[in-house]
Amino acid sequence: MTITTTPTRWRRRAAAVAATAGLALVPVAAHAATIVTISYDATGTSHIAKTNSDVALGPTTLTTNLDIDTGDFTGSLPLPGTATKFKVLGLLPVTANVNFVEAKPLVGKINLTQTQAQVSSTATYYVKLSNIKIVGFPTFAGSKCQTKQPVSIPVGTKPNEGFDLINGGELVGTYTIGQFENCGLNTPLINALVPGAGNTVDIKVSNGVIAE
Repeated sequence: MTITTTPTRWRRRAAAVAATAGLALVPVAAHAATIVTISYDATGTSHIAKTNSDVALGPTTLTTNLDIDTGDFTGSLPLPGTATKFKVLGLLPVTANVNFVEAKPLVGKINLTQTQAQVSSTATYYVKLSNIKIVGFPTFAGSKCQTKQPVSIPVGTKPNEGFDLINGGELVGTYTIGQFENCGLNTPLINALVPGAGNTVDIKVSNGVIAE
């Protein structure tokens, strides 16, 4: 998604939000970034296509360090441990604990159009599985069962919907889960059941607070 805007309009909007929170935006030297830290409440769900199951995301805190001159930001979205359940071949119930381990900082951009702001960002995690049980019996996958490579999860505002710097908004995206490793004898089974494309994520961001 490509959104065009003007630096002047963006800076005016961001400066107004910062001023509302009681921040003084002091002019800085040329090429130096003016960073505003904003924290949000975040909660959501990811649907795993291969297993046709849902994984809760959060509640947690999204922290962003926003360059108000460019709209670029970095941040962190730590996700608490969660769980999932599904059926193999529609018959055998499987349960597992799921952890998303941050592999690198979240990166993104917020662009201001004439009517509404648009956000695009990417978070990157290793996906770890543990306490895997089939029909209630443990599978002994060990404590190091995770994706071989970090999983990139891109999200953005929906078409024709905006994002407010304080009130937040809804972010959605689609991502791919790669192959797992270090899952013991269950590695082939897990790689047959879980990895694949078409996984979706829906995160609601709200209650932005600007750090003073």
